Amino acid sequence: MDASTAHWFKSSFSPGSGNGCIEVAFLPDGTVGVRDTKDRTRPALAVPSAAWTTFLTATRTGAFTSR
Repeated sequence: MDASTAHWFKSSFSPGSGNGCIEVAFLPDGTVGVRDTKDRTRPALAVPSAAWTTFLTATRTGAFTSR
């Protein structure tokens, strides 16, 4: 995974301070890069785009909320 030229972004729901969040980038090889804003020098996690879509769908539908 080459993330050197990736355009990283945070969710609009993230706090403005820039720390304590994750950043995401859509990478040229078709994977989605995920990294911690507290240490951007560490390697990013690369996940298949289908897995990222599944995660977002589960998040939006409340699958991770406590009941």
